[in-house]
Amino acid sequence: MRRRLAALAAAIPLIAIASNAQAATNDPIGDLIVSALTGSSPGSPGYKLKATLYHAGAKGVGALDSLGCKVVAMRTAAIDKNLIPRRTVLFIKETVGLPMPDGSRHDGYWYASDVGGAIKGERIDLYTGHGKASMKPMMPLNLSRLTVTKVGQFKGCPPS
Repeated sequence: MRRRLAALAAAIPLIAIASNAQAATNDPIGDLIVSALTGSSPGSPGYKLKATLYHAGAKGVGALDSLGCKVVAMRTAAIDKNLIPRRTVLFIKETVGLPMPDGSRHDGYWYASDVGGAIKGERIDLYTGHGKASMKPMMPLNLSRLTVTKVGQFKGCPPS
């Protein structure tokens, strides 16, 4: 009986992969790399969200997110909480390698800790920092569809 259960447990991922064949993306190598980086399995639930950018100093943008935490440049994401719960850690593969404010390169991880009145449905708003110039490295991604994968949850405020 234990052997049958073990065999069934081993077959479940294969069944899931086969049933997701239609939903496969056209970038299997990219999906494999994302899976290795995030710890998620290939074909795990992800989203293609339309991205917009926001910065401190813009009308209506404060220093705190909707959780009451300080917004963090290149880490804070505003989402529709009906689609993605707040306090979700996200991986956005298109942001890997972008320049960070401290001169390092982005690892692709963002924190869903903010919401916005215009963020409804399959949209994501990425906080770039202070002033309009902070948006420059991210402008190629503005209004494009980004690959967003839920990779975990965080407690308290996002790391800065």
